Amino acid sequence: MKAIQTYISGNHCYGCGPENKNGLNLKSYWQGSGVATASFVPQPFHNAGPEHFLNGGIISTLLDCHGVCTAWADAYDRAGRALGSGQLMWYATGQLCVDFLKPTPITGKIALVARVGEVTAKKTTVSAELSADGEVCAVAQIIAVRVPDQWLEKPPQ
Repeated sequence: MKAIQTYISGNHCYGCGPENKNGLNLKSYWQGSGVATASFVPQPFHNAGPEHFLNGGIISTLLDCHGVCTAWADAYDRAGRALGSGQLMWYATGQLCVDFLKPTPITGKIALVARVGEVTAKKTTVSAELSADGEVCAVAQIIAVRVPDQWLEKPPQ
């Protein structure tokens, strides 16, 4: 199974873009029925102030990217299209609300699960959770907004 992100051409996102070699390179996997999963192995330099906990910005980025990619995959699924086929659809973060429930240990694998909620023509609501050692450490509500094709065009220099 290929990661959702591999189907998004031109994806230079710091959190999940395969074309950003300096990023986190999160890989999310579409499970169908509005659900996607991912895992991430943090490195020592992803730490918060205390070296044994994951930085909150990294946590937020993982939840954000996983949620938006879940909305993207769901849009293709609802359209009856294979991921990345035909005219590319793009989504961006319209809103991200993260609740940090407990410190996330930096040792070991981080698990993410995202579930699609309400869907309209322009917005998809996704709930996501991040777990370590089998315990939920952070949850997020993401509103992914469908953006027009022109959004991808670089402005003239």
